[in-house]
Amino acid sequence: MTMKLLPAVFFLFAAFSFSCEAGVTGLPIPRFVSLRSNQINLRTGPGMRYPVEWVYMKSDLPVEITAEFENWRRIKDWDGKEGWVHQHMLSGRRTIRLNKEALLLRAPAKGALPVAKAEAGVIGKLEMCPEHVDFCKADLQGFQGWLPKEILWGVYPDEVYE
Repeated sequence: MTMKLLPAVFFLFAAFSFSCEAGVTGLPIPRFVSLRSNQINLRTGPGMRYPVEWVYMKSDLPVEITAEFENWRRIKDWDGKEGWVHQHMLSGRRTIRLNKEALLLRAPAKGALPVAKAEAGVIGKLEMCPEHVDFCKADLQGFQGWLPKEILWGVYPDEVYE
């Protein structure tokens, strides 16, 4: 009897450990996405029956998916606020948020000529983060240039994005 139970336990353990790396969608967890709508309810749990804890009032904000349950995604924002939203409220389009004031540079190098000066909290579209470079190319309200990864929320320190 215990020999029949052992394969079942092994299968459940293997399935659980896989789900820690990839969610319902098979995509990696955690991962960054953005908010799709101008009004999104952040709920305390994965379903409409759970109360709304917070309401986001701006689209394109970067958030990190930390878990998946059926059609619901647990997200975390730059302030550490966590909760659940329906998958349709999220977009795969990558955006970033500046953690502090910075110069948008013409090239991915310290000392490169500036394109614009951006304030902390500015949201922009992530365009690329090449391999072996500590900068990401972004579009901030129509201005394109390079920003150091270390000041961006919405991209992982070693992430390559093209």
